[in-house]
Amino acid sequence: MRNILKAETLERKFPLLAVEHGCIVSKDADLTVAFEVTLPEVYTVAAGEYEAIHSVWVKAIRVLPDYSIVCKQDWFTEESYRPDWEGREMSFLARSYERHFNERPYLNHRCYLYVTKTVRERSRRNSDFSTLCRGHILPKEVTDKEAASRFMEAVEQFERIVNDSGHVCLRRLPPEEITGTEERPGLVERYLSLSPEGGQTVLEDICLEPDRMRIGDKRLCLHTLSAADDLPGKVGTDMRYGRMSTDRSDCRLSFAAPVGLLLPCNHIYSQYVFIDDARTVLQDMEKTARNMLSLSRYSRSNAVNREWVEMYLDEAHTKGVLPVRCHCNVLAWAEDGESLRRVKNDTGSQLAMMECTPRHNTVDVPVLYWAGIPGNAGDFPAEESFHTFLEQAVCLFTEETNYRSSLSPFGIRMADRQSGVPVHVDLSDEPMRRGIITNRNKFVLGPSGSGKSFFTNHLVRQYYEQNTHILLVDIGNSYQGLCRLINRRTKGEDGIYLTYEEDNPIAFNPFYTDSGEFDVEKRESIKTLILTLWKREDEAPSRSEEVALSGAVNAYIRKITQDRSLRPDFNGFYEFVRDDYRRMMEEKKVREKDFDIDGFLNVLEPFYRGGDYDFLLNSGRKLDLTNKRFIVFELDNISSNKVLLPVVTLIIMETFIGKMRKLKGVRKMILIEECWKALMSANMSEYVKYLFKTVRKYFGEAVVVTQEVDDIISSPIVKEAIINNSDCKILLDQRKYMNKFDQIQKLLGLTDKEKGQILSINQANRPGNTYREVWIGLGGTRSAVYATEVSEEEYLVYTTEESEKLELQRLADGLDGDLELAVRRLAGKRRDEKKQP
Repeated sequence: MRNILKAETLERKFPLLAVEHGCIVSKDADLTVAFEVTLPEVYTVAAGEYEAIHSVWVKAIRVLPDYSIVCKQDWFTEESYRPDWEGREMSFLARSYERHFNERPYLNHRCYLYVTKTVRERSRRNSDFSTLCRGHILPKEVTDKEAASRFMEAVEQFERIVNDSGHVCLRRLPPEEITGTEERPGLVERYLSLSPEGGQTVLEDICLEPDRMRIGDKRLCLHTLSAADDLPGKVGTDMRYGRMSTDRSDCRLSFAAPVGLLLPCNHIYSQYVFIDDARTVLQDMEKTARNMLSLSRYSRSNAVNREWVEMYLDEAHTKGVLPVRCHCNVLAWAEDGESLRRVKNDTGSQLAMMECTPRHNTVDVPVLYWAGIPGNAGDFPAEESFHTFLEQAVCLFTEETNYRSSLSPFGIRMADRQSGVPVHVDLSDEPMRRGIITNRNKFVLGPSGSGKSFFTNHLVRQYYEQNTHILLVDIGNSYQGLCRLINRRTKGEDGIYLTYEEDNPIAFNPFYTDSGEFDVEKRESIKTLILTLWKREDEAPSRSEEVALSGAVNAYIRKITQDRSLRPDFNGFYEFVRDDYRRMMEEKKVREKDFDIDGFLNVLEPFYRGGDYDFLLNSGRKLDLTNKRFIVFELDNISSNKVLLPVVTLIIMETFIGKMRKLKGVRKMILIEECWKALMSANMSEYVKYLFKTVRKYFGEAVVVTQEVDDIISSPIVKEAIINNSDCKILLDQRKYMNKFDQIQKLLGLTDKEKGQILSINQANRPGNTYREVWIGLGGTRSAVYATEVSEEEYLVYTTEESEKLELQRLADGLDGDLELAVRRLAGKRRDEKKQP
């Protein structure tokens, strides 16, 4: 079949000549330097930071010479998430997590910036002089090498100014990324075929018709901002995003965000800034104003326009702002008529959200598409631009991108709150290396029902799978499912679940050490333990009592280290104080009011042989936790016992410290749920503070989890011992405490930006997906909200709902205790039920 349409070859019309010395050279001898731009992550930028980014762009663009063109091009392409299965040994739950997100659609974003040096004649050409319309292209000889050299120096300054800001990062594109290689298409090739990054480009015809344009099966739709009348009366660096804002907080996005990530279709948003000779522009406008004054008697519109021109000139002269020309367009595409209509309506409504007048351009689509070829901005038709100032033009830049995965090999998988696909987040190692945090400790605050248990299960599961030794102190059986799964999978080697029961209580021996040596830290932990047994929460010891207690502990330790035949335990310590230390006190003539030894022994008697709690501190067996990587202490049975809970919790912590010292170079974590409140007496605060400071030295991290906001507001000890020593703060849905949040903000030292992020949690969750959001703040400088979205398999393992746990247990019992198989079957059943109408 013969083609009867008028046709032309791309080679004949192609506007680019070569890529040399990192520059794109056009056939009209325009020079272009191309950059990839790294923008801040969406929903993580405050109003002041948007102003700072805006200021950086303005400063950078000002260093460019006259007749330069800055073209910022944001590519948004619909892609599907593909798990990385290869080369990774994945657990059952990790594989379930990746499978849950497989093929999930999302909008990928890449941002490029082209700085072009052209000449005066080219910058003023209209659309009918585009290389697309001319029959012949005559190469222009470049004789002014000095001008090219000055331009390259200016571009280097431009790059340095932007990169030094710390907000935006530019990376100069090497030639192979522009032109492509045999294996990988380049930027120009991808633009000509509108192909996503990493995808295969296919040679396709470009069809130009009077009312539409096609590239292969892709039908193009173009909306332009080509006149000042299309813009609102006022533009800004940022705008309030109502869906994630509350009456007490703001969520900010860049002014042009509605045509960026918020526009859910394939599109390219191009922003052009044309720098002309400012003096010539202002002189031409002065001339125009005089002409309008002369003609104002014939038409009132001339008088009105003259006033506008005069205002523009006054602004330029009084404030020293740079006059520029500007143009923005949204090039969207779809592969069928119905989708194209939807895309057209979506684009128009998003422009209207910016209070711009949506103009669907059908006439200049080919010319504007052609000018968007990287390096061909010099072909842009001048009549499609409008006069403004640099500050206003830069307000039309998009300034945010999708969440980025950390390059660190260690971390956890969370979901991007915008697109819902997994991102890799490192909360420990990378922030430490970069100086964002000085310790790995974490403080978690989330009310009941906020998804706290799901997040902590998700966290410890992934830490465990990366060879971390984890010890959990829990109240409420939150980790029972995960612990049982690990126990079954490791055949009892890991997943040790220790519950306090009356007939089989948890017992310890605080005076036992492997080496028989007692360093300063061990001695201090013993003193803290005995002080906790001796004094009430609100009862502080006197200085003389502290000295006496310290002397008793040190004297007993000397005795048992000198005589190895003695069995060290609490009974031995009690008898030593009753007999030997009493004589020592009498010899020193210590008065009873300075240290009441009989009162001391009377208070400690319940823990001595024959007492109610004589089992607790006199264990004959060593609790070996060294080689167990996942251990849960469940203390629900003694959660209301004010005597046992602090003692047991304290000894578990001391046991963890012993484990921590032995395992050198191995990551360790202790996570303490609500029972941490038992440790918040004045007598124990120093020890808790010591624990939080010590774990950092041994490659460890302490995590404290609470749900009652009053606990942290009412206790100054919490702030000193825990919050001040936890550089990673994790908060879940705080809407319950919105009226108290100012107190929380002050206590945790949160900025207004962080407050806005926290109060935006779960405000605009994506329909169709079940998840809870969580805010993670690192060192007061980096923070973001992520989604804790898990697979059906993970849900069944993490759930604390009693009926669901019993259903899973019954199914596992019928499968010879195979919990993993039970989870698989029940998860499959739940998925099938959700598919049913």
